[in-house]
Amino acid sequence: MSEETPTDDTLVPGASGDRNDRAKSPWSILFRVATWLLAAGCFYLVYGKIEEAAARDGLNAWQYLVEFFGEADWVFWLALMIPYSVFFFLVDSHVTWRVVRWFNAPELKFTSMLPIRASAYILSLVNEQVGKGAMTLYLLRHHKVPGWRALSSMILLGLMEIFQLLLFSAIGVALNFQLVVEASTQWPLDVILPAVMLFAFVYLPVHIVYFRTGEGGLREKPILTAFRQARPVHYFLIVLFKAPNLIGAVIVYTFALELFQVDVSLGQMLAFLPVIFLAAALPLPFHAGALVLWTVLFPDYPEVAVFSFVMHTFFVLFNASIGVLFLPRANRELFGVGGFRVGRSRTG
Repeated sequence: MSEETPTDDTLVPGASGDRNDRAKSPWSILFRVATWLLAAGCFYLVYGKIEEAAARDGLNAWQYLVEFFGEADWVFWLALMIPYSVFFFLVDSHVTWRVVRWFNAPELKFTSMLPIRASAYILSLVNEQVGKGAMTLYLLRHHKVPGWRALSSMILLGLMEIFQLLLFSAIGVALNFQLVVEASTQWPLDVILPAVMLFAFVYLPVHIVYFRTGEGGLREKPILTAFRQARPVHYFLIVLFKAPNLIGAVIVYTFALELFQVDVSLGQMLAFLPVIFLAAALPLPFHAGALVLWTVLFPDYPEVAVFSFVMHTFFVLFNASIGVLFLPRANRELFGVGGFRVGRSRTG
């Protein structure tokens, strides 16, 4: 079968029997066990930091956290988080729509993207890859886009998400390097962060030149098609279109921390929050890597690790609720009315 006409099993991650077999392989099981053990270790480290801070105030860890959250202004917090979550959804849908139009379906309307992107938030509660599968399935059914081509666009988006975080963090570090030095008591962040950022800024132009010139190697991989098609202006525009969400996050986290009586500045958030988001992308349950990084960057406020967990949980649940609002239309887009058309076609 040619690459242009893949079966449904090639479209949704985890759909084929081969993928299920790989998911149950010893290496896969070992990886899952290792990630859960690492996550448990991260939670233990965070708990230890909180316990130390609580002991200084003559409290135990749980009393310390109850006091911390009890002092927060939850009404203003909700007034901050709900509009930002809606804003994030619209910006996220817009940049995804742009990329899909460029490389997959030029005729796709923005209003058609909204229910599919929203429904992916629901699926991502269970598995991030299944969330991506909703987009892939929609593009196949409505625009005849092969699964590997749609996935290549998502990989491009993922790469630029990482680069955008590093770009904004580099700006924040350059403007507030003294804050990085002060936060380097446990890890040499004043060395690690500039080194990682320098590597990223050297790599990206090399990456673009590699995929835009020559033949062979990774350029011929179908799943990297979007990299061959993307011009430098596309990379720039993706960062530009994504930027409002990160800038919004910096502002929201700064004000939210102030509502929890934590004294931070926009400069600190600009330098540190993108790096924390990168740590959250590590394949650890409950974004455990980000929790530890919060305590490293804000050693005087170890409780902010729990604060970040509350922020993230609210954010993903509220985005999933947006998906629920769009679910009837998403079902029609993906499966036909009520989701029964596909079932009949497969059994009949």
